[in-house]
Amino acid sequence: MKGEKMMKQNQQDTPLYTGLTRFSQQHPISFHVPGHKNGAIFPELAKNTFRDILSIDMTELTGLDDLHAPTGIIAEAEQLAAAFFAADRTFFLVGGSTVGNLAMILAVCSAGERIIVQRNSHKSIINGLELCGAVPVFIAPEYDQTAGRYTQPSLDTLRQALRKYPDAKGIVLTYPDYFGKAYKMEQMIQLAHTYDIPVLVDEAHGVHFSLGNPFPPSAARLGADMVVQSAHKMAPAMTMTAYLHITGKLVAKDRVAHYLQMLQSSSPSYPLMASLDIARSFLATFSQQDKDKVMTSVKQVRACFGQGNAWQLLPATKLDDPLKLTLHIKQGYTGFQVARYFEQSGIYPELATNTQVLFIHGLQPFGELEQLDNAIKHVNDQLKFVEKHATIEVVNQFPQKLDTLAIPYQQMHLHDIVHVSLHQAVDKVAAEAITPYPPGIPLIMMGERVTVEHIKQIKHLIKQGATFQHPDIINSICIFADE
Repeated sequence: MKGEKMMKQNQQDTPLYTGLTRFSQQHPISFHVPGHKNGAIFPELAKNTFRDILSIDMTELTGLDDLHAPTGIIAEAEQLAAAFFAADRTFFLVGGSTVGNLAMILAVCSAGERIIVQRNSHKSIINGLELCGAVPVFIAPEYDQTAGRYTQPSLDTLRQALRKYPDAKGIVLTYPDYFGKAYKMEQMIQLAHTYDIPVLVDEAHGVHFSLGNPFPPSAARLGADMVVQSAHKMAPAMTMTAYLHITGKLVAKDRVAHYLQMLQSSSPSYPLMASLDIARSFLATFSQQDKDKVMTSVKQVRACFGQGNAWQLLPATKLDDPLKLTLHIKQGYTGFQVARYFEQSGIYPELATNTQVLFIHGLQPFGELEQLDNAIKHVNDQLKFVEKHATIEVVNQFPQKLDTLAIPYQQMHLHDIVHVSLHQAVDKVAAEAITPYPPGIPLIMMGERVTVEHIKQIKHLIKQGATFQHPDIINSICIFADE
């Protein structure tokens, strides 16, 4: 059915982008917002940079449709996306995967209801739990010795959670992780569906998985009920753009639409939406020859990174995104140091942790191999003079397979909040999330009891050079005082 629908549509079409450009070519006279009046009113110092994009920065005019009630060119663009991504319904998002994750949770779970959540989820998932007042049951991920980090929960852990909490309104999983590692998602989906529980997947880093081999399969094609994908991470779309896909009958599409119109701007950006249309067309027309060229380039880039003296380039398996290249840093150095030296050579990685550095290859052949080779030589030379120190890898971050919050979200407002030093926070309940960023996964969640191990990890990460989304993490943490 979905395949037949896709056959009838031309994936080369870009109805939203084409509609905007045609409208702009008519040189319409603007007596409407936005205030730049089709680019006529704009500071000269920036006009050359913004001129072309301002010409399609429109509003909900006749013929340009409405994101929150699409019946025209936006509806056509979303239908093309649904056909390509094998979804029953696709929504365009202009608030990133963040707004999609929030809407997913709000659509299936209400205040006081239980939901099963992968513990090492992005902070937007945790924020969604708080917004809806859910009662989360966190399932711990496994530590992958080969990858050198926590990855995904085991099927057995999910089975334990479902047996104990068969009334859960949904299961929230991350696939793949930030570093591109996927897993056997289909088994988890099938298990959840035996309980008639929908599976919600944060697939922010997997928009290109629908291209097929050599990429892992998309969760949308494996039967997940809702899947959120960041378009801008791996596809040629503008920052803040994402897709939300729905399949099956376990999720009410109208309820999702309701929350999206609440959470997203009532004046969504047409250039952002048009880039979603273009990105889908790009992916849908990406040929086998295109993939072959990219994979040849990936092999060349991997060969360059294999020359490092202070790191090991992690091998790519069939469940790894081949476009993600991860350097695991050897004892005595940190990922932050290595990343800093690469940046000094003009090579900017996606992220660094205390033990790893992530580089992302794009969906086209890499053309600066000589510059990369020179940067690697520079980094190797610089690290010869770096004072080595003990490297501590955290392997006991999530000791409980199943865990809940010490204070439910709905009761947090009943408690006073105070600032205390790090050592005074032990055995207290955190009144704020402590989140190293990137990757944006809370080390401590609001409502979670602080442990000695948490404090050790915070101090260790600060010493290694990690960045926290917290104004004064070195000195204090907020806790619930009267808990």
